[in-house]
Amino acid sequence: MRLVIAKCSVDYVGRLKAHLPLAVRLLVVKADGSVLVHSDGGSYKPLNWMSPPATMRTLSPDDVELESGVIEQWIVQSAKTDDRLIINIYEHISDSSHDLGVDPGLIKDGVEADLQRLLAAQIDLLGDGYTLIRREYFTAIGPVDILARDGKGATVAIELKRRGDIDGVEQLTRYLELLNRDPLLAPVRGIFAAQQIKPQARVLATDRGIECKTLDYDAMRGVDDSESRLF
Repeated sequence: MRLVIAKCSVDYVGRLKAHLPLAVRLLVVKADGSVLVHSDGGSYKPLNWMSPPATMRTLSPDDVELESGVIEQWIVQSAKTDDRLIINIYEHISDSSHDLGVDPGLIKDGVEADLQRLLAAQIDLLGDGYTLIRREYFTAIGPVDILARDGKGATVAIELKRRGDIDGVEQLTRYLELLNRDPLLAPVRGIFAAQQIKPQARVLATDRGIECKTLDYDAMRGVDDSESRLF
């Protein structure tokens, strides 16, 4: 992983257009090809980013850019679309690279771990004919919570959350991009499953062709009879 603190401006060009004016920011270049632009605020979310697969080129600025103070330009090109992240660097403050090794993946909290175990045992909750391939299906970027086959034999990747938000949809999207490169699994579709799914996450998932499934944790544990409820 490369971590660069630089005075820079950033432009995203493609399906959407966005501009970040000149400021000091943290640029994160990951081994999977993703590039993220962070500020010192805004919690953990980047201001802008390019998801993998992507390629990055470092260019010398032209005469006009040199006159404006640009000393280096990064062009991060998506491999699947015409989208580009253009980073104009005016000053390097810090630049370091680190080998983080293989990450063991996220250790789920009690509820998420239980949801995974229960859904694997009750895979038919997703639909008729579903069968389990395995839990914690390992990939190069982390384990997929559940890999299954639907009633037609197609591969399905399921990401489980206690509360489903946009980050969970992004995580499942990355898994799907990787899994669909495997000819033995492709085509792979996704299901985003959670006790609660935020409206924004549901909209994003639907836009990406990902199915959303709300899970009743108590009913799955057998401590609540959902069919006998009045409300």
